[in-house]
Amino acid sequence: MTTARISPATLTGELAPRLSRWLWLVKWVLVFPHAFLLFFLSIAAFFTTIIAGFAILFTGRYPRSLFDFAVGVLRWNWRVAFYSYSALGVDKYPPFTLQKTDYPADFDVEYPEKLINGLVLVKWWLLAIPHYLVLALIVGATYNWSPRTDSPADRPLADAGRWGHYLGADSTPGLLAILVLIAAVILLFTARYPQALFDFVMGLNRWVYRVYAYVFLLTDAYPPFRLDQGATEPPTIAPTKA
Repeated sequence: MTTARISPATLTGELAPRLSRWLWLVKWVLVFPHAFLLFFLSIAAFFTTIIAGFAILFTGRYPRSLFDFAVGVLRWNWRVAFYSYSALGVDKYPPFTLQKTDYPADFDVEYPEKLINGLVLVKWWLLAIPHYLVLALIVGATYNWSPRTDSPADRPLADAGRWGHYLGADSTPGLLAILVLIAAVILLFTARYPQALFDFVMGLNRWVYRVYAYVFLLTDAYPPFRLDQGATEPPTIAPTKA
């Protein structure tokens, strides 16, 4: 008997036992160096994803160096998001690196030895539409329908909470932003982050990053429609025969 992972994309984040009451008020300033670098890294990731898409189309393989770069950019983005306004889970400043570290937040994707060639043409837009609708609730949406001119792959990162957004002034905050704001207010007055609230925030972020992995062509495994809460990934699904 063997067990299967729920998703090849894994996201973790350990809530710090002690958090500052007020530091979240200035984290938007503190993360500016990261946002600046991630802006350019996201542009690079956009072009490497296009190159990888052609490689997958003709060979069925994602070039390993490009794969590691894309995962590294998403990993860096998640560390910054976890530190700042996607979770506020830690006050330890995130490192400037694409590589794995001992930071209390991490993101990784299992490297696929083989990918379906033709799927690359439809997975990032057509097949992902149901998830885009869900993410509009999680990370926010707008009431007008003028399409953005940039590609989703061109804006992760410091803009992690705006996947699938649209241009226009009538934007509404998503559930994730509202919950993190509630956590921030609770922190300000009690110096505590309710564990249940943190677990739910992690579940929302985990959903978002599983979709990132899929539309960045890093996996053919369709993101599950499930909210896996908590600091770490659920280890397995039901046992399957080897």
